Amino acid sequence: MCDQCKTSFPPSSPGLPRRNFLKILGAALSLPATLRAAEKGPPPKPQNVLSPDAALNRLIIGNHRYIDGTMRRHDFATDRPALASAQNPFAGILSCADSRIGPEYAFDTGRGDLFVCRVAGNFANEDTIASFEYAVSVLGTPLIFVLGHQACGAVDATIKQIKEGASFPGHIPSLTYALTPAVDAAGKDPGDLLTNAIKENVLLTVQKLQAAEPILSDAVSNQKLKIVGGVYDLHTGKVELVSS
Repeated sequence: MCDQCKTSFPPSSPGLPRRNFLKILGAALSLPATLRAAEKGPPPKPQNVLSPDAALNRLIIGNHRYIDGTMRRHDFATDRPALASAQNPFAGILSCADSRIGPEYAFDTGRGDLFVCRVAGNFANEDTIASFEYAVSVLGTPLIFVLGHQACGAVDATIKQIKEGASFPGHIPSLTYALTPAVDAAGKDPGDLLTNAIKENVLLTVQKLQAAEPILSDAVSNQKLKIVGGVYDLHTGKVELVSS
C-alpha cells in the first residue's frame, strides 16, 4: 500500500448532518441486496446499468465527442420525471474544483449520469470516500474516475510551499497537506515537476480509493467496481488515461 493510502486524516469533529448521513447509509447497507433493489424499483436510466469496463468506454467515447465538438443535445425535460425520485449514475467522478473543468461537459453526459465529488486538487479524503461508498453500495455505480487536470493551481501551490517556503491563509494549507505526498513522490522523477505531480496525485488517489475498506476495496476485489484516473488537457479537452 502506498504512503498516502496510510496517511491518517487530520482530526475532525463530524456534526449532526454527517452522523445522520452515516446512520442512513448504515441502515441501507444492512438491508439485503434483493430488498434494496425491490424498494428502488426499475432504474430511472436503464442505459446506465453497465459493467465497469463498459462504463469506462462510455466516458472515453463521450470525451471524444467533446473534443470533436459533436456533443449530443441533452434535454432535461425527458429525464426529469424519472430522476425526480431516483438515480443510478454509471460513473463517479472525483474532480478538481477548477471552474475550467466540467466533468459533465468533458464526458458529454446528461443529468443523472455522473456522481461528482469536487475538491481543489482532486484528492480523496474521508468525506469523498464516504460519498463514493454510497454511490457504489446503494446506487450501484460501477466506475470511479479520478480527474486531474493540466496546470492545477492546488498542486502548484503545494510545490511553492515545499520548494519556496510559501505560506497560505485560512484553510488553504489543508489542501497542500493532502497534496504533499504526490509532490514528494514526483520530485524523484525527471521532467517538469508540476506535470509529474499532477499525474502522481491522480495515481496515489486511485490507489487510496482502491484500498479504502471495506466497501470500495471489496467491490474492486469482486470486479463490481473499477477505479481509474486521467488528466484533462486545458488546451484540447482530451482526458488522457494515466491509470486504467
